[in-house]
Amino acid sequence: MNHKVVYNAPWGALLKSMTALSICILVGIPMIGVFSGPHNNRVWILSMIVMPLTILITAAFFSIRGYVLTRETLFIQRIGWSSKVDLTNMVSVEQDPKAMSGSLRTCGNGGMFCFAGAFRNKKLGAYRAFATDPKRSVVLKLSNRTIVVTPDSPEEFVAQLRELRNV
Repeated sequence: MNHKVVYNAPWGALLKSMTALSICILVGIPMIGVFSGPHNNRVWILSMIVMPLTILITAAFFSIRGYVLTRETLFIQRIGWSSKVDLTNMVSVEQDPKAMSGSLRTCGNGGMFCFAGAFRNKKLGAYRAFATDPKRSVVLKLSNRTIVVTPDSPEEFVAQLRELRNV
């Protein structure tokens, strides 16, 4: 039997405000480009209209919609696809609302539709985040890496994962 449990990924206040600001900028730049630029200049059109809208649309497809938990795999649901985390080498799982505090993004998205990618802080060291609300952080320690996710019910997620993995 392949039992699976689905959790939503609600957006926290910080993600909502950062995404709103990003959308304003990435829609505002093309508006300036359309209304004030030289319409026959390809570099202007590319840099002021096409590029900002491409960034916005691409980032939207990487947003995190939820998490599907099975005995051996965690699926991070995106728009039209999923990222996969193998849980067979999981060492521990714990809820920690301050897990992402003081983090530096080393590569990834720091607040446009999600917080995803490679991060580092003193508490966790290097880790990979798939987050929408850092206050809901759950830290998964695997034998070779650390993952942070932010399900709608962190306590239930941890309990369910411990039950599935016997950790």
